[in-house]
Amino acid sequence: MNKPPIEQPNCNSCLHFYITYDANFRYGCRAFDFKSARLPMLDVFDASGQECQHYTKKEKKLK
Repeated sequence: MNKPPIEQPNCNSCLHFYITYDANFRYGCRAFDFKSARLPMLDVFDASGQECQHYTKKEKKLK
C-alpha cells in the first residue's frame, strides 16, 4: 500500500501567511504573530529545529 506523500510546510500555501507593508520585515505569520525578513517557516525551523506545527493549507478558490 502506498501512503499519500506528506505535504511539507510551505508559507506560500499556508492560511496563516501574509505579506506586510514593512519593507524590513516583508513576511508575516498570523499563527505565531510575528513578521520576518524571510519566510516564517525558515525562522520557525531555526528557532525550534522542527517544521512549522501551525501549517494549514489554504483552500483553493473556485471561480
